[in-house]
Amino acid sequence: MRIVLDTNVLLVSLLKTSKYRPIFDSLLTKKFELIISHDIFQEYIEIIGNKTTPEIAKNVGELLLNLENVEKIEVFYKWLLIEKDFDDNKFVDCAIAGNVRFVVSNDKHFNILKSIEFPSVEVISADKFLDELQGK
Repeated sequence: MRIVLDTNVLLVSLLKTSKYRPIFDSLLTKKFELIISHDIFQEYIEIIGNKTTPEIAKNVGELLLNLENVEKIEVFYKWLLIEKDFDDNKFVDCAIAGNVRFVVSNDKHFNILKSIEFPSVEVISADKFLDELQGK
């Protein structure tokens, strides 16, 4: 299964004590493919560095770039489907370009995608993704 992870979900899945840790562990054990773009990767590093330390951000970045199930793609077209937070469009554009199953996010700005027929982008919450990973 190919997915795009919003930064908020990646961040909360890094903590060993987080209920979302199984998402990061499933990435490490190759239970899904993570599709990222240059812009998403840069945001991951910036936000993780701000919330933890630059060293942790660097280590997570290197790990992501070295995992076989992380694919970095080029996004050639910007759909601009989310108007309330243009920064979130990088995840949608990556999802469309990477032909993913869904975007995993807890951000309410993504709810607008439910009303857009084309291009169709499914968004699920981190809790629903956990259920998916656990076969529920």
